[in-house]
Amino acid sequence: MNPSLLLEMVADAAAGRRAVGELTYGELDARASAVAGGLAALGIANVGYLDEYSETLPVLFYAAHRAGLPFVPLNYRLSDEALRAALARIAPAVVVAGARQRERCAGVEGITVLGPGELPTGDAVSVEGEVSVLLFTSGTSGEPKAAVLRPENLTSYVLSTVDFLGAGEDEAQLISVPPYHIAGVSSVLTSLFAGRRLVVLPSFSPGGWVDAVVAESVTHAMVVPTMLGRILDVAEERGTTLPALRHLSYGGGRMPAPVIERALHQLPHVDFVNAYGLTETSSTIAVLGPDDHRAAIASADPAVRARLMSVGRPLPSVEVEIRGADGLPTGPGEPGEIFVRGDQVSGEYVSHTATDADGWFPTRDRGYLDAEGFLFLDGRADDVIVRGGENLSPGEIEDALLSHPAVDDVIVLGMPDGEWGEVPVAAVVPATAADPAELERELREYVRERLRSAKTPARVHVRESLPHTETGKALRRVLRAELMGRDSALHA
Repeated sequence: MNPSLLLEMVADAAAGRRAVGELTYGELDARASAVAGGLAALGIANVGYLDEYSETLPVLFYAAHRAGLPFVPLNYRLSDEALRAALARIAPAVVVAGARQRERCAGVEGITVLGPGELPTGDAVSVEGEVSVLLFTSGTSGEPKAAVLRPENLTSYVLSTVDFLGAGEDEAQLISVPPYHIAGVSSVLTSLFAGRRLVVLPSFSPGGWVDAVVAESVTHAMVVPTMLGRILDVAEERGTTLPALRHLSYGGGRMPAPVIERALHQLPHVDFVNAYGLTETSSTIAVLGPDDHRAAIASADPAVRARLMSVGRPLPSVEVEIRGADGLPTGPGEPGEIFVRGDQVSGEYVSHTATDADGWFPTRDRGYLDAEGFLFLDGRADDVIVRGGENLSPGEIEDALLSHPAVDDVIVLGMPDGEWGEVPVAAVVPATAADPAELERELREYVRERLRSAKTPARVHVRESLPHTETGKALRRVLRAELMGRDSALHA
């Protein structure tokens, strides 16, 4: 099924309902059809978008699908060199670029640059394309790969997770994630299929986010972990509980326990959802729902309480399997690499396919399932610290450090060591001003008491900030490069 048919279904049933900005569903559908006709006449291979999230994006997204062309949202925060390399990879293409981005695209062979107000139009067309979306991965280690999402991947995800026109006419979804992130792509599909109005926040600031929620009576929103604590600070400072907000999902990185616990207490009327997914899986594959959050925060049972740090249970439409180093499935509580399969799972890139013959996709994330099927993440497979032949999880050490009131943010990684091969090293952002030497001593002892000596960081670096992607994932590669010189004594 062409994803644009999802819009057509909603437009047929609720043409007068507002979709995005001042456009109704009927107007959005008509506008996408006209632009599709214009795109189809250009003889291009891809349709790119290089700008912050705007009301132009849904029009272009559905128009590209209706013209049978892949939609390619590009990362405007890339360096000029990296951006031009990405543009060259999608040529011949039309790229709709914002005013600040147009000059950066100039002179790339095969790339035609248009402004948001210059979308071509023509007679309506409906072409079934083989590829719906190309998404360049974040590239936290090496050159970004272009993930391929086909129509069947996207529509499978939408139809298995969203009720057609299931939203009330008063519901509004705030989009504040970048358009080149899978959450930004999936929001265009899921919110509109539900009949929910889209409210666009082009760039995030905690004050701007709270302003938008209040002014637009936003009922639904999605944030990444690095956003939530800052939002709570602003809401508390302004004395608002965001009364219109009903549903807040989060994902994209590790959510510190103190932050989500604070959110549950500060906004008790809000349904919180932790959604875990990947670009290659067309978004969410596991969900920790509102009832799961409330049960965990209220429980005195450590096993139930711990589920607040899980990503919930896999969706019924996907299969999840944890495999050990021998490639065999592990038992409850036994960590390994997470594999997933299902119709929404692509696992495909422009250059190759990562799924095996049985359709299983290796996520490269580590984790485990507990006895009740709750999925816990344990970092990336490449992040495991091998100390003297023993595998250590940086996530476990990070969780221990984050439970200390003096720690606001932390990244733990493995650093070379002459005796042990690798040792854990932590970089922390303190919650308040602190003496670095004293804080290091206190935190190392704190971890030693809660875990054990092998998991105690050999060093604790105190920093003003830590490198993360926009979705909250730790940029360990960047941090490792910064720390190599400082920790030279460890790996001499």
